[in-house]
Amino acid sequence: MAEKNNQVAVSRRALLRGAAGLGMASIAGQAFAQSAVDDLINARSRGNWDDQFDAQTSRASAQVLSTTPILSPNNLPYVQQAVASYQQIVAAGGWPMVQPGAAPLRLGVVDPAVQVLRQRLMISGDLAREAGMSNSFDTYVDGAVKRFQARHGLPTDGQLGEYTLKAINVPADVRLNQLNTNVVRLQSMSGDLGQRYVMVNVPAMYIEAVENDRVALRTNAVVGRIDRPTHVINSKIYEVILNPYWTAPRSIVEKDIVPLMRKDPTYLKRNNIRLFDGRGQEVAPETVDWNAPKAPNLMFRQDPGKINAMASTKINFHNPNNEYLHDTPQQGLFNKLMRFESSGCMRVQNVRDLTTWLLKDTAGWPRQEIERVISTRQNNVIKLAQEVPVYIVYITAWSTRDGVVQFRDDIYKRDGDQQLALQSNIGVEPVQGSIEDDNLPR
Repeated sequence: MAEKNNQVAVSRRALLRGAAGLGMASIAGQAFAQSAVDDLINARSRGNWDDQFDAQTSRASAQVLSTTPILSPNNLPYVQQAVASYQQIVAAGGWPMVQPGAAPLRLGVVDPAVQVLRQRLMISGDLAREAGMSNSFDTYVDGAVKRFQARHGLPTDGQLGEYTLKAINVPADVRLNQLNTNVVRLQSMSGDLGQRYVMVNVPAMYIEAVENDRVALRTNAVVGRIDRPTHVINSKIYEVILNPYWTAPRSIVEKDIVPLMRKDPTYLKRNNIRLFDGRGQEVAPETVDWNAPKAPNLMFRQDPGKINAMASTKINFHNPNNEYLHDTPQQGLFNKLMRFESSGCMRVQNVRDLTTWLLKDTAGWPRQEIERVISTRQNNVIKLAQEVPVYIVYITAWSTRDGVVQFRDDIYKRDGDQQLALQSNIGVEPVQGSIEDDNLPR
């Protein structure tokens, strides 16, 4: 009998190992997770761990994704349902505050703070009540934390780091007010937006290309910093410029480029910036007195190319703010959590995908031709056969499916509560100058 029980235990452990392998495969790159699972499997004091392992929960964050556009009129019932749900949560007393544990709260940790975390996640619907209450940060909690992180635009690493802990401790009544504020914003956009359109959601820092009420493309963006916000506007995209020139505004010439030339006379040449007089004649930098009291009355124009401030592409839409969508040679910016770093213009990750989508109905511009022209480094202005609507919006709370409510930081402090802007001042430095300061080649 003892031998039979031992065989069952071994079999169960082997099965558990297999499940762990499958679960961890979905979160590649998080080496600590597999290590934590192995430690728990082999630990003598693992307690009820065998009953608290679910290989599917590590995929919970994927359930937050949706091909339904933020501005779809079909979302309004979901948002209104979210308001009703949060009203009930507030009426019942909200959720508890989660305090940091003795050790960082992550998979494998056993800490009394985890029990409070479980309660918090159950109330917001991120953790099933069937997961039970314990001090163990098991895979149920791991999946719930990842789901919460995905709903709040945070890296889905399953750990309660600084950003996640701050977001998780925003009171329920504050979230309810945020939802109510955004219901009004969403209702104002509930008309006919067009069969094809582009939406830039500034707080979410991403762009949706929408066709027939489905997201055809979703990509990250870098948007305006707090003191140089991207403007909310409804407009139309009318042209794409491949290999654009960049012309420095007068303010940048005076405040930045002239001082740089005084320090380093090779600055213009290194950055492929050429000078032109009022007749369009090129002027050699060596003939300019860079120590004169006033900056030269010349046009400073950067040639197309890899180091161009707008890289391969500029996308123009009608607006009075001299803002536009564009590529960037600084692709590493898209890996940052907080991408509020421009002076109003919007940098687009995977801009060639968006360009291909925009030029879909413009004859002669398949992806292959776009790539060919970019490779020539020759400036090329393409007028769209049909202008595409673009909606630059400020939506910090929304829902695109039943029970999945998304929240983002109130970066520009427009939602009426300081607690919603918790992360907005992290890594952001005040910058003075023109709307195009972020494009200054360095």
